[in-house]
Amino acid sequence: MTFRNAGTWDRGIRLLGGATLVAVGWSGSLAGGLGTAAIAVGVVLLATGLVGWCPAYMLVGFSSCRTR
Repeated sequence: MTFRNAGTWDRGIRLLGGATLVAVGWSGSLAGGLGTAAIAVGVVLLATGLVGWCPAYMLVGFSSCRTR
């Protein structure tokens, strides 16, 4: 069973950063593999921001939520 481990401020930063990376990668400002990597990282940030669960946080036992 999964639970939320990303708090509100964390989710907001992830959504903003993810949207920015996808936009920069998609616009062609970054060439080749760097643009593709920016899009990939941006999509992961957007997904974890929308869901509120970060697998990396789970691995290290961290949570940015106020209550568990």
